Amino acid sequence: MPRKITCIITDDEPMARKGLQGYVEKIDFLQLTGVCEDALQLNTLLKQQPADLLFLDIEMPYITGIDFLQQTPHPPKVIFTTAYEQYAIRGYELDVLDYLLKPISFERFLKAANKAFDYFQPAPAAEQTYIFVKTDTRLEKISFADILFAEAMENYVAIYTADKKFITHSTLKGMQESLPAAMFIQPHKSYLVNMNAIGAVEGNILHIGKYQVPISKYQKEEVMERIGYRK
Repeated sequence: MPRKITCIITDDEPMARKGLQGYVEKIDFLQLTGVCEDALQLNTLLKQQPADLLFLDIEMPYITGIDFLQQTPHPPKVIFTTAYEQYAIRGYELDVLDYLLKPISFERFLKAANKAFDYFQPAPAAEQTYIFVKTDTRLEKISFADILFAEAMENYVAIYTADKKFITHSTLKGMQESLPAAMFIQPHKSYLVNMNAIGAVEGNILHIGKYQVPISKYQKEEVMERIGYRK
C-alpha cells in the first residue's frame, strides 16, 4: 500500500474538529498528525512537524485560513472546510485541492480525500523504449523496436537494425540485461533476437529480414514455445 498522507485539522469550532477527526480515522490512507484550534497553533505545529495536507477552516480568530495560506511559504496542500460559500473562488485561486462546505457529509469528505490520494500518488515511470550504446566516440540511441538481433563477437556485440550495424564493447549477457526480457529471446548462445522481427522459422534457422540466425538444439523447444507455436 502507498504511504499514508499525513494531515492536520485546523478549525476554531470544537464540534467541527471532532467531526473531521472522526472522518479522517475512517480513511485508511490518511494519518492524522495534529489538531489545531486556530492558524497560530497551526503555524507553530508545522515548524515542528510538517504535514502533507491541511483540512483548514477559513473564518478563525487572529488570522483567517486564506491569510495563513497566502503568507506561508511552501505550505502543505489544503482542503478548505468552511461554512461560507463566498470564499470558493478565492480558494481555487490559491490552488487548494478542494473546498468543503459545512455541514460536511462523509460522502463529500471522502470525495475530497480521494482527490488528495490521487494528487499524492507518484506519477508512473515512463517505460523505457530505447538503449544507448557506445560505438567508437559516439553514444547511439537505438529503439528496442528497431533492433532485429544482437550477435556476440568475443568482447563486443554487434546490434543489427534494418539499415545499420552497431558495434559496441559489451558482452551478450550485459546486452541482455539492458533489453526487455518479454521482447527478446536467446535462440543461441551467441544471439539475442527481437521476437517481433522473426519472419519465419525453417528447421533450426530464424529468418529475420535478410538475415538468418541459428537456433541451438538446446533452445529449440523454448524458442518455439516463446513464439507461440503449438504442435
